[in-house]
Amino acid sequence: MELWYTEKQTDNFGITAKIKQTYVHEQTQFQELAMIETEEWGNMLVLDGMVMTTVRDEFVYHEMVAHPALFTHPNPENVLVVGGGDGGVIREVLKHPKVKKAVLVDIDGKVIEYSKQYLPSIAGKLEDPRVSVQVDDGFKHIHDHKNTYDVILADTTEPVGPAVHLFTRGFYQGIYESLKEDGLFVAQTDNPWFKADLIRSVNRDVKEVFPIVRVYTANIPTYPSGLWTFTMGSKKHDPLNVKPEDIAELDTKYYTPRLHQAAFALPKFVEDLTK
Repeated sequence: MELWYTEKQTDNFGITAKIKQTYVHEQTQFQELAMIETEEWGNMLVLDGMVMTTVRDEFVYHEMVAHPALFTHPNPENVLVVGGGDGGVIREVLKHPKVKKAVLVDIDGKVIEYSKQYLPSIAGKLEDPRVSVQVDDGFKHIHDHKNTYDVILADTTEPVGPAVHLFTRGFYQGIYESLKEDGLFVAQTDNPWFKADLIRSVNRDVKEVFPIVRVYTANIPTYPSGLWTFTMGSKKHDPLNVKPEDIAELDTKYYTPRLHQAAFALPKFVEDLTK
C-alpha cells in the first residue's frame, strides 16, 4: 500500500509526496510535529501540516535567510536566530568567520531534539562552541536583550500557532531595539501567489520601523508555489550597495556573489506588493 503526505496549501491546491516511513508524529506543547522520510525529498520536517524543511532542498532557504544579511552587515559578530530549531540557518551563519557568537532561540525544544536525530546534515552545527541554543520565546528574548545583536534572522513558521505574534509590528519594533545602531534583520515572509496580503502588511509594518527595507526572493520547490520571499529591515546598511567583489566565496549551493543583488530584482507583481 502506498502512503502519501499532502500539504493543503490553499482550499483548492496542495502538494503531495510519497512516504517511505514515518519516524515521529506527535503533538508537542506548541504544535503538531512530524518527521517523515519521503521518496523524492528525503527526510522532511512537518509542523502543523506544513513542510518546514527537507534534506534535498533545505540549502536554498537556509542560505538565503543567512547570507544576504551577513554580507550586507560589515561586521556581524553577534547573530540571533529566532526559530530555526532545525539548525540550518545556524549552520550557514557559522560559515562567516566574523561571527563570534550565534544565539538560537526556539520555543519548541522537540524541534531541536528531533532535528538532531533525523536531520543531522542540517542540525549538525548546533553543538559548535560559538552557538548558544535556548528553548524560549523569541518574542520575549528580543525584548529582554536591547542593543545586543548585529544581525537578527527570523526563521519562523507561517503565521499560525506560536508564530502568530512574530509577524506583527510589535515584533519588528522589538527587533529594532534588540539590534545595535547599525544592525539589520531578515524574516521569511511567505509566497506572493497565495499570501500577497501578508507580504503587503509585513512590508508596511517594517517600513514604519526601519529606514531601509528590501524584499528578495528564492526558489524553494517544497514551499507553497515554489517562489518564496524574504524581507530585510536595516538601520544603516543597504544590501543593494553590496558588490559581487565584496562577497567572499563560501561553500554554498544556491547563494553566490552575483546572486546577491539578483535576488532583489523582483517580478513586477511582487514588486507591486512592496509599494
